[in-house]
Amino acid sequence: MLQIINSLFYALFILAMGYYFITNLQWYSYKLSRVLFHHTKTWWHFVYFLVPFSLYIFIDGISEYSFVVVIAYLALLFQWYKGLDKPLVWTGRVKRFYAAMLLFTIFMAVAFNHFAVVIPIFLAYFISMFIENMLFHGFKVKAEKKIEEMRDMTVVGITASYGKTSIKNYVEHLLKVKYRTYATPRSVNTLGGVMKDVNDDLPLDTEVYVVEMGARGEGDIAEISTFVNPQYVVVGKIGPAHIEYFKTIENIRNTKMEILQTQRLKEAWIHESAMVKPESMVHTFGEKIELNIRENIPAPQYVISDIEATLDETSFTLEGTRYSASILGAFNAMNLAAAVLVAKELGLTDNEIQKQLSTLKPVDHRLQRIDAGGKVILDDSFNGNIDGMMASFDLASTFKGRKVVITPGLVEVDDALNIQVAKRANEVFDVVVVTGELNYAIFKEHVESSKLVKLASKSEMEAMLIEQTTVGDLILFANDAPSFV
Repeated sequence: MLQIINSLFYALFILAMGYYFITNLQWYSYKLSRVLFHHTKTWWHFVYFLVPFSLYIFIDGISEYSFVVVIAYLALLFQWYKGLDKPLVWTGRVKRFYAAMLLFTIFMAVAFNHFAVVIPIFLAYFISMFIENMLFHGFKVKAEKKIEEMRDMTVVGITASYGKTSIKNYVEHLLKVKYRTYATPRSVNTLGGVMKDVNDDLPLDTEVYVVEMGARGEGDIAEISTFVNPQYVVVGKIGPAHIEYFKTIENIRNTKMEILQTQRLKEAWIHESAMVKPESMVHTFGEKIELNIRENIPAPQYVISDIEATLDETSFTLEGTRYSASILGAFNAMNLAAAVLVAKELGLTDNEIQKQLSTLKPVDHRLQRIDAGGKVILDDSFNGNIDGMMASFDLASTFKGRKVVITPGLVEVDDALNIQVAKRANEVFDVVVVTGELNYAIFKEHVESSKLVKLASKSEMEAMLIEQTTVGDLILFANDAPSFV
């Protein structure tokens, strides 16, 4: 009887540890190296994987009560699961992983009469990787054939360290007044995501396809650009986003410039931060003219000037024409200008552009203004870069009333940038609420103790808002790192 109980709990233990394993892989794009070496909470691997595994093996070797370890682990993992704001999504890939893991578990138990734990998990991982690679190749061939058949379709490729999703949405919105447009949804910007989008959702009558391209390593942008072969290309602001993967800004620049690896390039607009020299088909744009001249960097061919950002709109001048949109944040002038340049190249008039700008709505969770309960809420929870965060702080500083910021700080950056964020938050806000442990020590050092509030988990958010805010306040949600960071 005890043997049957142990067998059942052995299977439960494998399934539970597999859940922890595959959940972390899904968060980090199924890259095992990222889970092992770039996880921001590596202590989780000890608490929820290594220690339970070691304890189970030890108890199983000396007694018949290893199921007690499993019961304790299931309770521990359930508490971990309850604290997640991004639980596992049961995709086809995850289901295939679980099926393989279960088969290996049964095989190990029956064929070898040995309760191995880690072996079924990692065998399932490698088998599922093999299956996914085969499926990936098939999806790619199908997507390539579909794009080839849509040879009259124009493709606009967008990349940047910051703001690529915004630029993509702005370009799509401007162009739809004249063309049947379609853009990659949400923040889909990997080769696999773009391929799936092409196969499943790209309408056959699309005239302009706007494709966002992201990267976590060298070659990522080149793969997408070679795949969709854009005729028009935009490279937005380059900065230290994901610096821990790229190591240097120069590596980031080089990776972003892979977007030019297309056989059909007609025009490209590159932000001055990429520091490229203008060519016949490659144009630069930006606003730091004097700095560029002083540092011997090629001045922008398209100058963005007279930027005005309020809590209602952002305005700027480009090529002598004044543009404005109900989009918040001075940094968005650059993103809007890039969209305007693409629209003008594709035949829109200034009147058509301004009319479209007047109906442009902010991208959800990117400096989105919400007026509720007598409070002004600025939802910038999807904006996790230094320039955007500083711009949101500057915007908040124009508000006359009491100001509250809720933020985890920045992730995947060095401490110097978070020190900058903490100091500026201390200057602008009356209350600084820090979510999570990641950067709390930095904020504690640089923010006045009377202003600082620590929020251990998001489950406490509602109570904190009731306690710390009141009618007439401005509340800025600046970045919203998931619980696993």
